[in-house]
Amino acid sequence: MSAQRSVMGHSAIMAAGTIVSRFSGLIRSILLAAALGTAAHADLFTIANTIPNMLYILLAGGVFNAVLVPQLVRAMRNDADGGEAYTNRIITLAALFLGVVTVLLVVCAPWVMELYLDQGHQGEARQSVIDFARYCLPQVFFYGMFVLIGQVLNARGSFGPMMWAPIANNVISVGVLVVYLLVFGPSSVGAYSTSQELLLGVGSTLGIAAQFLILLPYLRAAGFTYRPRFDFRGSGLGHTLRLGTWTVLFVVVNQVAYTVVVRLASSGTADAGDGTGYTIYSGAFLLVTVPHGIITVSLATAVLPLLSRAAADHDLAGLSRSLAETLRACLAFIVPFVMLLPLLAGDVARVVWGYGAASETYTSYAPTVALFAPGILFFTIHYLMLRGFYSLERTRTVFWVQCVIAVVNIGLAVVLVGLTSAKFTSPALALSYGGAYAVGAATSYLVLRRVLGGLDTLRNVRFLVRTALAGGLAASAAYGVARLLDPMLGGSTPNLVQSLGFLAAIAVVDGVLFLLLARLMRITEVTVLIATVARRLPGGSRFAERIKE
Repeated sequence: MSAQRSVMGHSAIMAAGTIVSRFSGLIRSILLAAALGTAAHADLFTIANTIPNMLYILLAGGVFNAVLVPQLVRAMRNDADGGEAYTNRIITLAALFLGVVTVLLVVCAPWVMELYLDQGHQGEARQSVIDFARYCLPQVFFYGMFVLIGQVLNARGSFGPMMWAPIANNVISVGVLVVYLLVFGPSSVGAYSTSQELLLGVGSTLGIAAQFLILLPYLRAAGFTYRPRFDFRGSGLGHTLRLGTWTVLFVVVNQVAYTVVVRLASSGTADAGDGTGYTIYSGAFLLVTVPHGIITVSLATAVLPLLSRAAADHDLAGLSRSLAETLRACLAFIVPFVMLLPLLAGDVARVVWGYGAASETYTSYAPTVALFAPGILFFTIHYLMLRGFYSLERTRTVFWVQCVIAVVNIGLAVVLVGLTSAKFTSPALALSYGGAYAVGAATSYLVLRRVLGGLDTLRNVRFLVRTALAGGLAASAAYGVARLLDPMLGGSTPNLVQSLGFLAAIAVVDGVLFLLLARLMRITEVTVLIATVARRLPGGSRFAERIKE
């Protein structure tokens, strides 16, 4: 229990940073829609600015995110120098690799964009995408180094900086979009001028560079000083890279599927009509993954070193117990959100995106938001199961599970997009995502349960049923309140202050009712989690004790 409280404590610190980061990211999404609209014009920039992160994940993300933490923990425990030399070699090798790859990608930008863009985008529009790509592709280097340094800090028990650093990126991105609106004004049609491309492209890359550079001072504070080392032979990196082979294959499969999704999404806006495309798909995904980023990623990041230590000690029972507790803690927040969001998708779309160039088209977000909600529940379960596999170094199993998910996702996406009109391209892709991760969550859970000899399944099921019941009742009541408060929005064009008050009121109603129902139904995972977070807030200790009574 003390270990679990430690995980909760670290997670509360990370969640605080992630809350600010995610909401500043939402402000960026709001401004992006207000400046560029929701259709083909916006897709040109959104796709080009998304490709660097996709390519970083394809080239190195899997190894950096999952394989290195267990290896860094082992090096710190087993090496005489506390893992100093191993960490220095990893950073040096990664910087060399990412630097070379980034230069090649910038040179090959036209051919890179051919993979992701539907052939319907031609002429000036296609040239704008290529220009944006050249400005944005240097982000590959900064994404990679940010994640690597963040994982080094995590392995040394410093969890907060990696969760807070993206706020710098969002602040710069918000500033860039404000300048864009002031200089160029809102526009949702046509290609971009050279000045517009330069401002948006270079500004986006500066934001990613800033979130990496902010982490550097924290390395010394965590007791680590970087010194370049090039003696890679016989250093133990071979074992890490062999473990990374299956993770790289996992990421390749995942990114192949996502490449298909991006290309299909770009087809929705290729004719410049009323179709929905990648801007709506990515904006809706950003919104619905806010709880995942705040809760699941924070808990999973904090628990991974604990799982790795249990695996290293061959304590499968302890690993299973910690993972099951973490799963229930995550679902305590995710389930109520998933129950409420589809009921209020239209209201959320109006409040979040109904401004500027998107003021006439924000309703296009609602179906995608609603259909993404159940997919996030399934993704949360799958995401946590992967942490268990990674702690056991069973990367081959993860690869095969991801193959199943990718095949289902591609198959559903191609079929559903083919069956519908351009207007419903984005909702079809959201539905494909949910179907793929429903299969993936079931597969990964069942396989890991067999490996560990159990995952406290009966308790998990009882918890999920009671939480879904409480969440459903709270969401229904909150929906009723939303309809009673409709007049405060003042018609179809939202007033920002009234809109925020409207959503805040609904969120409070849903949250309070869910918490009361959780206490009545004795869902202890909910009350313990709320109490842990409350203790991190000024004056929250007394509230935490009352919650647990």
